[in-house]
Amino acid sequence: MAQHSDIQRNGPLSGIRVIDLTAVVSGPMSTMILADQGADVIKIERADGDFTRHVATRRGGHSASYLNNNRNKRSVVADLKNPDDIAMIKTLVQDADVFIQNFRPGVVDRLGLSYEVLSVLNPRLVYMSISGFGFDGPLANKPVYDPLIQALSALTTVQAGSDEERPRLVRTILPDKLTAVQASQAVTAALFARERTGKGQKVTLSMLDTVAAFLWASDMNGHTFVGDEMEVEASQSFHDLIYEVKGGYLSISIMQNKHWEALAHATGRPDIIDDERFKTTELRDINRDARLDLTQEMVRDLDRDTLLTALEEAGVPCAPVLTRREMRQHPQLEANGMFVEYDHPTAGRLRQTRPAAVFHGTPATDLRPAPELGEHTAEVRASLTPNPLADAS
Repeated sequence: MAQHSDIQRNGPLSGIRVIDLTAVVSGPMSTMILADQGADVIKIERADGDFTRHVATRRGGHSASYLNNNRNKRSVVADLKNPDDIAMIKTLVQDADVFIQNFRPGVVDRLGLSYEVLSVLNPRLVYMSISGFGFDGPLANKPVYDPLIQALSALTTVQAGSDEERPRLVRTILPDKLTAVQASQAVTAALFARERTGKGQKVTLSMLDTVAAFLWASDMNGHTFVGDEMEVEASQSFHDLIYEVKGGYLSISIMQNKHWEALAHATGRPDIIDDERFKTTELRDINRDARLDLTQEMVRDLDRDTLLTALEEAGVPCAPVLTRREMRQHPQLEANGMFVEYDHPTAGRLRQTRPAAVFHGTPATDLRPAPELGEHTAEVRASLTPNPLADAS
């Protein structure tokens, strides 16, 4: 592991330097995860900055999107068409541990920043490439955004419930964010392998592959047994597990027999225990639409908070359906210490989540706001020692 004396971070990745040539969300979120865990992430931006610097929901000249995906990093402005700036990036790479980019396939080759070039300068380099659809094949060079991945991966039809229903987008950029988490995990796995072998490696990851792998764990059972694939995917249920009650909505999730019996008693409907359609876990699954219709009928006229208390006391898995404002005010998230506040020099007081994972042996306690565009350009350039290898490669 290279130790970098010009910036002190704490956390499990302290001493790791990441050169970040990513933009928008999937790449920047992945590098922020690494930065939150103590890595020194140097974000290379063009003169007008990451695209997300310019989107809506702004204060003090900063977008919330940029602030929420780029904290704990340093920003360096570089012109990727300028040979001197390319040489500067190569010099940075020689003393780095990780290089991450999410350009379309082929772009880094034209820039002279491919794995083949950079691994010669630094054989211990972990080189992560993130793409949308993949690195070869008919769609590899197409422009990509999150909804396109949701469509092509079948996530939209999974969300619809069946192949015959109108496809629906998940109302968050799940492929982007899931790819970010997968990328950060893959980088740390490659760093661990390097500790054993002494060698870096190239790692490739596409958003499409990430979502396909994610879906297979629970949504592709009908395509698991070769030769017995489903021709048309039947609806898992015509209902979401969201129930309308007086004063709002609840989610109730019944899996085990004891939970079904507890629901029966908590709602004053012990008769459902003897209903032959719902006697076992398998029967409750086979007759799921009837079960969910019955559950909705049972709870529709009950007060939300009264019912929630009764269900919780009976041991029924349940939760209130919250708005975003209610979520951040919920006592469980408060108990978890999930939200942090700190001051940004120009955007003012910010509220964000802490990193989800808490490292009790190597705590990551740094919290620095997302950088101004080019804030650290002079600092980083001044720390570089000119290296003829970077110019010659």
